[in-house]
Amino acid sequence: MKRVLILSVLMCTLFFLYSFPSGVVAQNQPAPNQAKVKEFRIERSIPKEGIACIECHKKENPGIFTDWAHSRHASANITCIDCHRAEEFDPDVSKAHFKQYERSDQPYGKPEYKVPISAIVTPKDCSRCHPDEVKQYSRSKHANTLQIVWKVDPWMNKGMNSDNERTTGCYHCHGSIVKIKDGKLTADTWPSVGVGRINPDGSKGSCTSCHTRHRFSVAEARKPEACGQCHLGPDHPQIEIFTESKHGDIYASYGKDYNWNAAPGTWTPGVDYRGPVCASCHISGSGTVLTTHDVTERLSWELQAPLTVHPENFKPFPAKTNWKVERQKMESICMQCHSKLWVTNHFAQLDKTVQEYNDVYFKPAKKMLTQMYEKGLLDKSRFFDEEPEFLFYELWHHEGRRNRMGVAMAGPDYAWWHGAYDMKPKFNHFMKECLEAIKTGKPIYKYTFYPNATGDTTKPKQVLPQPAK
Repeated sequence: MKRVLILSVLMCTLFFLYSFPSGVVAQNQPAPNQAKVKEFRIERSIPKEGIACIECHKKENPGIFTDWAHSRHASANITCIDCHRAEEFDPDVSKAHFKQYERSDQPYGKPEYKVPISAIVTPKDCSRCHPDEVKQYSRSKHANTLQIVWKVDPWMNKGMNSDNERTTGCYHCHGSIVKIKDGKLTADTWPSVGVGRINPDGSKGSCTSCHTRHRFSVAEARKPEACGQCHLGPDHPQIEIFTESKHGDIYASYGKDYNWNAAPGTWTPGVDYRGPVCASCHISGSGTVLTTHDVTERLSWELQAPLTVHPENFKPFPAKTNWKVERQKMESICMQCHSKLWVTNHFAQLDKTVQEYNDVYFKPAKKMLTQMYEKGLLDKSRFFDEEPEFLFYELWHHEGRRNRMGVAMAGPDYAWWHGAYDMKPKFNHFMKECLEAIKTGKPIYKYTFYPNATGDTTKPKQVLPQPAK
């Protein structure tokens, strides 16, 4: 009986194989090492306007279409119009896009597919599906960084750089105030994906600063290179500090094996990744600490400020947090991989570094700068046009930041050689210039031909304090 059964199975198998073209079986059942062809199938629930968007952009912008087709949005039937659709009366409706519906060279250039579209997708748009993330982001330093820079930065307030230098440099990270003229986004404010961008709908920020369009990949946003777009260079070299740290070394060795695509809220140290990256410590959940898009959380010091203070005491943007609570959160993150003693001693070293920077370097230099202005040996009307002003600025904005951030992120070369070591000659040079001027009573030499100091010093109304409602 068993022999008959086996014979029957073999005959059925042979019948199946010889009854169909050989290519059909191979096509439907690819070998394990054969890549599957990526196909996008339009779901019947997508409205005809959405299908028009897909088919048109598939031809006109294949890179955009391909990114979107590989995204989780596409898998969930979230299409172009779900994010870009606007009301006809919205200020950011694209007039140029309306002209697409007047074309006769493609089947979707017809009035029946016409729908108001905005080129800009803002956090307000994203909040329809991601309300918690947008709420957290809106109260962070990221979303408010344009207001902060207008409050503290002498380049802006003293007009010491040109408007174009701001557009092509400052605003690409900090964000511009997007303007529209004659139905078009203006070249002086767009393109911009700065984290503190102020959008025409009044919302702040750009989610695509980290989750680049149109794939909006959580994996991409988790990798340190996403943060390194802005957090690099002489004034805040976090990506360089990370790279030289033990954390960065582990990432370089094992990062390719990390589970970057774990669902939000489930990314776990020791399971999905071995060593932390920027997101692990500042955004992602770990242990009992919940995921947050408010990067102001978990910070116990404002290490970028001229005088180091706790975040709630940072006058340009007082955080609605308590530094002791946030320190406990960060310690809890650290203790996922380190012992309690290791973590306690690390923060003790950071606190000592803050105290030394404040008391030994910044406060004496600030006292001397104030004295120079009072004696009329420095001109207060502008900034960066006299040598001591440059020296003082770089003391805190360059070397001072590198020293503090290097210690905080366990990057010894930045804590010492690029930090404390460089602060010493900068401090001495500053003091020498000031003391010689005080001794002779002769004002500091003023740069007569300061280049490109043409920037508008008028503070935009969008960054001014809003009256209470």
